[in-house]
Amino acid sequence: MALQEIPEQSENEKEDLTETKEGSVVSPVDASGENIQSDVSSPLNTPVDEVSPSTSDESEEADQSTTQVDSDPEQVASPVDSSGSDPEGSAWFVIHCYSGYENKVRHNLEQRIETMGMKDKIFDVVIPTQEEIEVKDGKRRTVERHIFPGYVLVNLELSEESWYVVRNTPGVTGFVGMGNTPTALRPEEVSQIIKRMEADAPTVKVTYKVGERVRIIDGPFNDFRGMVSEIDMERTKVRVNVSFFGRETPVELDFLQVEKA
Repeated sequence: MALQEIPEQSENEKEDLTETKEGSVVSPVDASGENIQSDVSSPLNTPVDEVSPSTSDESEEADQSTTQVDSDPEQVASPVDSSGSDPEGSAWFVIHCYSGYENKVRHNLEQRIETMGMKDKIFDVVIPTQEEIEVKDGKRRTVERHIFPGYVLVNLELSEESWYVVRNTPGVTGFVGMGNTPTALRPEEVSQIIKRMEADAPTVKVTYKVGERVRIIDGPFNDFRGMVSEIDMERTKVRVNVSFFGRETPVELDFLQVEKA
């Protein structure tokens, strides 16, 4: 019995091998070769949404390089690169100097602009002023007052050269801004300053405060003295309590009708 079973097993194995050959058994080398050829010769077989590894690697490298440029500490530290100036051209900046030296600083800066050939980078130097009427010794006079004592406005296209020329001008103590970074004025701020400078009617200088004694220098109460109870800057009026026949009488006067006693 054992001798008869052995041949049957070998025949079954042969049949299994035969079925495998007649079925789907293919040489691994031939299969891989066919797949490679089909991939190369049939690019349309690749799905539309599939992204090649090389493309994704290049995009990742580009993102990394962009991140490195944005986080460069040298660019952030540069006062010119982070100035906040108008990218389309010039902007107004504020420089600080000692109070009373504004005209001297403007003269020095204008000379440096001329001698160093910076007219194409630094366009204008302005000291904000406005006319003001003051009363002194019973007389009115018009004076020119600095709106921002100790400050000068400069219209320039910010660069390392223009920054150096302005910053090293004799009398200039620095730019106004955060740390070493110059900060440009906003357009609405510039408009307000220009509006004050171009005002038709001069303002009136008020040298007294509420609670102080003043002397009336004009009108029916001329040479009367009293106490200031209210100051209306919008209407340019002052209310003074005057002693009249032993009684305190409030009198409304113009700023120019009163001076500090």
